[in-house]
Amino acid sequence: MNTTQKTVIIIGGGIGGLFCGAMLSKEGWTVKIFERHYKIGGGLHHFSRQGVEFETGMHVMGAFHRGGVLNRICSYLGVMDKLPVKQMDDDGFDIFHIKEDGAHYRMPRGRERFTDNLCAHFPDESANIRRYMDAMYSICDEVRLYNMENPDISFQEFSDDFMCSVGDFIDSFTQNEKLRSVLAYSNPLYAGDRYTTPVYIHALISKFYIEGACRLVGGSSQLAEALADVIRNAGGEIFVRNGIRRIEIADRSVVEVIADDGSVHRADRYISSIHPSAFFSLLDITKIQRSYRERIDSIPNTYSCFTLYIIFHPDTFPFYNCTYYCQDNYDETWQHDVYTDDNWPRGLMFVTPSVVENEKFAEKMIVNCIMNFDTVREWEDTLTGRRGAGYEAFKRRCEERVISKLEGIFPDIRSCIKAVYSASPLTIRDFYNQKEGAMYGVRKDCRNMALSHIAVRTKLNNLLFTGQNINLHGILGVPLTAINTCAELVGMENLLGKINAYK
Repeated sequence: MNTTQKTVIIIGGGIGGLFCGAMLSKEGWTVKIFERHYKIGGGLHHFSRQGVEFETGMHVMGAFHRGGVLNRICSYLGVMDKLPVKQMDDDGFDIFHIKEDGAHYRMPRGRERFTDNLCAHFPDESANIRRYMDAMYSICDEVRLYNMENPDISFQEFSDDFMCSVGDFIDSFTQNEKLRSVLAYSNPLYAGDRYTTPVYIHALISKFYIEGACRLVGGSSQLAEALADVIRNAGGEIFVRNGIRRIEIADRSVVEVIADDGSVHRADRYISSIHPSAFFSLLDITKIQRSYRERIDSIPNTYSCFTLYIIFHPDTFPFYNCTYYCQDNYDETWQHDVYTDDNWPRGLMFVTPSVVENEKFAEKMIVNCIMNFDTVREWEDTLTGRRGAGYEAFKRRCEERVISKLEGIFPDIRSCIKAVYSASPLTIRDFYNQKEGAMYGVRKDCRNMALSHIAVRTKLNNLLFTGQNINLHGILGVPLTAINTCAELVGMENLLGKINAYK
């Protein structure tokens, strides 16, 4: 580690870029972040319609409780006391609703209560459920960084279960098809594929929410602003509406970057938090090893979604302090991305975001329905706001489909709705600079982890990667990846030692 290198340029002001910038600012580095969008935050960013603010992502978080991973990281960064954390409903942080038999599975917080609740629904499967939970938690114990332990201190051989598919893992514990579906209910949170998604992703995300599902009252953008304050207070700079348009490379190193406004910037180190394919488009591709570039470009992306943003008339629709999942049949759990024009959407997931600490009625609702990019590919060469009448008609049809689906759960919901807005995979692609609007970055495949693994170290000597396409996505995976990235510059023992001071 060369401690004389104290300046860093970060490409992209999303979650990964902000966490890296804040950590390095705490460690004495001078940070510059360049963000093409008009607002920082990526998945933490929000927008406003009719005076109502909507989050674009990160509607539900976790591990902000004392001792939790994010609590420790944010305490180290000095922002924990600025975050209005509200725990989700203890008796049901998630609800999984199946129209086929009218079942409502409420998922209570805490390992024992979560386990006991499943056993109450499936008493004949109690022993299998407990074995499943033990195995899932054991897998989480194998991920050293998740437990804020140095992953580099010794060579580790993972268990046989660690790299198997989530479907094979669940199936190994029970033959009960309903239980298999219930155990996999949250797979829309990680683009779960029964045959390819490594079970460690399912295990980490499941434990993350079981032990501490929460949200930020007033929206997740507060976390983005708090991280930005850490950077600015340390003398760093964040540029919005000014991304990087060109990267100059010589002798296997980044020499300088040219911003959209034409200004030229240099630093000791560089970090890219954008999709690796988008990063490659900024430079002379002959300067990057072809096999490396082609391997990364060939990794499939996860699916995208169609999102409905609903504003309610005041005091008409109840506030739900949980995430609500709904599908027609048990066998649809793994089929949300397999649909036709006639049966989309296969399922939905919604939240009613928290506006004040104690609320009886919801101000708004955000509904996500899985959608593949192929569904909107005919408009892929269009720009936001200029996609044409055909696209607008498509969106209206999708909106109506989603509202009709909601009516199957809440028959009176249409009378509660004041206004509706929507976003498609094209919106996600364009605003997140995410290839094909992938919700969760590149797809991890347990059958070929070498293909889908992208390391934080790159083929350029002074450039590192971070963000949701590296390792694990979301509000759990991206901060952990930021630790991995920053540790290359400040040392893992040093960084974890300071973070773990807040156990």
